[in-house]
Amino acid sequence: MSIIYAIIGLILLIIGGEFLVRASVGLSFKLKLSKLVIGMTVVSFATSAPELIVSMQAAFDGHPDLALSNVIGSNIANIALVLGITAMIAPLFVDMEFFKINWPKMMLASFLLYYFLQTDLELARWEGGILLSFLIVFVIILIYRARKLHITAPESIDESLKETSNYKLLLWLVLGGISLWGGSKLLVNGAIDIARFYNISENLIGVSMVAFGTSIPELAASIIAAVRKEKAISLGNLIGSNIFNIGSVLGITALIQPIKVNDPQLLSNDIIWMLAIAAILVPMALLPKRNKLSRIEGFILFSGYVVFIYLKFLG
Repeated sequence: MSIIYAIIGLILLIIGGEFLVRASVGLSFKLKLSKLVIGMTVVSFATSAPELIVSMQAAFDGHPDLALSNVIGSNIANIALVLGITAMIAPLFVDMEFFKINWPKMMLASFLLYYFLQTDLELARWEGGILLSFLIVFVIILIYRARKLHITAPESIDESLKETSNYKLLLWLVLGGISLWGGSKLLVNGAIDIARFYNISENLIGVSMVAFGTSIPELAASIIAAVRKEKAISLGNLIGSNIFNIGSVLGITALIQPIKVNDPQLLSNDIIWMLAIAAILVPMALLPKRNKLSRIEGFILFSGYVVFIYLKFLG
């Protein structure tokens, strides 16, 4: 039954996340926010909601390893799994913003997280505040550069949501909130029960099943966009998602409830994988063909994810 509860929880999280994104975008149009700002802030925060709710639920229930491994595993999946599969379907162009802004900021956020956890095996409230502040500065820089360079708004934003009634937006918010809360409860409780039943660590469940589940929306959207040869999902979107996961999910969670590291595997293995997979993107983007991720490189990333999961279960 625990597996069924966890699957139902994942489905509710996906449904709740979709409701929340649509409601957030609709409300943003009502507040006269530009499409550019909506795409770079509102949508990014809303799509990180499943990870945020799951991590907060896990931390409050006394399972900090699940909260941390969820984010670390999601960040690994976003690049190695989602980006890998997307590049295998259709090679991706890498713009200069990746080298100047996105990748350096992702690496800095990742190393900040590693440093905070390594020093005292805890993500304290003030450290969570620094991570959240880092995210806010990152978003401000993104919006400033987008306006300066006349970068257009994401094509994936549905402008028809402008005409959505207030009643429907409120209904979406309520349904989204209930689905996210219920889904997080079922997923966390199901994951803990599975870990206990099979005598495996919460960390393993977090970086595999839970992280994969919360990455499903990005994976589905990326595959659809790649098959249709659209640019709705890009390298910048996925890197931004990783920064949001660290800054908003762990930042906000730690501000409310400090997160302790109980499983040494988080620091000796998982976060090292997260840093390594993020770091390898630059040489891949430069070699053999500059500013492009080929199908072969996508396969290498995907293979890295398979090896990571295999070694986790083997261990």
